Amino acid sequence: MARRKRTSQVLEKAARRAAGINSIDPNLNVGNGLTLPAFSTLIETMRTREHLYNTALSNLDKLYHEMLETERELADMAEHMLLGVATQYGKSSVEYGMAGGVPKNQRHKKLRGESPVPSSQQPSFIASVNGNGSKNGSQNGNKAAATS
Repeated sequence: MARRKRTSQVLEKAARRAAGINSIDPNLNVGNGLTLPAFSTLIETMRTREHLYNTALSNLDKLYHEMLETERELADMAEHMLLGVATQYGKSSVEYGMAGGVPKNQRHKKLRGESPVPSSQQPSFIASVNGNGSKNGSQNGNKAAATS
């Protein structure tokens, strides 16, 4: 998605005001450096900067899309390089593992519903029923329950 270009309402209003003032006197000077030519120069400076900013955004969008395209090409080539190593050396080879693949003989299939850590290795936790951390973990005849 392209970045939104900027338009300045202040610039538009100033340009309309300058056109109105120009109809009064093209060389109007109200003192303290406030002249129509200075006002017009500042309007043109703002117009130029806004144009440069919007052009920079367009260039940035172009660079971003070029980068994304190159990233896609790189991902495809990386996959093809790995497949090339697999074709030349085999998917069970050490070279395949060195290239970033997982050799066939090192893959582990998980069964559906199986947790990644075997249940015999899962730690058990002691939960305190009363939650106040008494010394023996009991209150009112309730003892701490072991859960796994």
